[in-house]
Amino acid sequence: MERKTAQTEAPEAAAARRGKAIVRTGVIGILTNLLLAGFKAAVGMTAHSIAVTLDAVNNLSDALSSVITIVGARLAGRRPDKKHPLGHGRVEYLSATVVSALVLYAGVTALAESVKKILHPVTADYSALSLIVIAAAVAVKIVLGLYVKRQGRAVDSGALVASGTDALMDAVLSASVLASALVYVKTGRSLEAYVGVIIAGFIIKSGVELLAGPVSDLVGRRADPALTRQVRAILEADPAVHGAYDLIMNNYGPGKYYASVHLELDDVMTVDEVDVLTRKLETQVYHETGVILTGVGVYSFNTADDEAARLRNEVTHLVMTHEWALQLHGFYADTRAKTMRFDVVFSFDISPHEGLRLLQTELAAAFPDYTITVTPDVDVAD
Repeated sequence: MERKTAQTEAPEAAAARRGKAIVRTGVIGILTNLLLAGFKAAVGMTAHSIAVTLDAVNNLSDALSSVITIVGARLAGRRPDKKHPLGHGRVEYLSATVVSALVLYAGVTALAESVKKILHPVTADYSALSLIVIAAAVAVKIVLGLYVKRQGRAVDSGALVASGTDALMDAVLSASVLASALVYVKTGRSLEAYVGVIIAGFIIKSGVELLAGPVSDLVGRRADPALTRQVRAILEADPAVHGAYDLIMNNYGPGKYYASVHLELDDVMTVDEVDVLTRKLETQVYHETGVILTGVGVYSFNTADDEAARLRNEVTHLVMTHEWALQLHGFYADTRAKTMRFDVVFSFDISPHEGLRLLQTELAAAFPDYTITVTPDVDVAD
């Protein structure tokens, strides 16, 4: 849909700020993790601690995650082209998937190495300096994790949220290494391998949960209920609109929605009046939500037929007695031609085919003089 420059300036500025925030946060993550990796590698080799050495490797994978996040954000921010006319926003879901997979891989690797350490113990030798470095690393990772995760939520970046969560899990892992080292120094008993198994389990669980989000986005998940309610509220606030139905939101990246909707309007409105109204509403929805309405269909609403109103109430009562019938809309009755038409939203508890068969049987018995057309709708938005 063509839009004037003035209408797109605010969203473009917001997108630019978002991209800069992702890159800035990613660079901070890269530098911090490289620094931590260097210190931990030195401590691990000096103390002959496989746990600390693995922790250093994990920091390197975190730095790689930040690189992937930055690259994903830059690619997602490219302008639409002929091959990708709706933009490249979904690249961010791919980058979030890769980062989540790295978290999962780190957990599996940690588990494997911890099991090896249990089977083939290696005596560690911790110095006071190494313990201080590990403790400092825990504090840095907590601060970094909270910062990255907060930034990720602020700019709606699944990759940053995944990186922040990974950093916090790393802090827990490093804390467990520190606790094990202190126990070893105090008692001479090495517990780091066993603690590593437990922490690896938490990391694997976190990786699976993080992976579910972007994968669901790529498959196509239900639109944010708060956003769909906001769009509907804007449309239904107009005095000319009796109701907004069949709102379908297609997501093409964080904050990038293209949508279609049906509006119920008076049956006496002219095409010119409908055109003016829909253009006005499209602009209003875009300015207030950033959602682009690519298509607006209309339902005709009976305005001067009391018999049609009575039929609407009776049909609605009959249909809505079924729990799997979530909504009836778009009702129109021609009492002279003896026809009725309307849509019914079916829940996922029944197939549309079966629901239609049941309704048509009941409606034919209740209104034998009418030809009734029922269109099935899917429950795609709250």
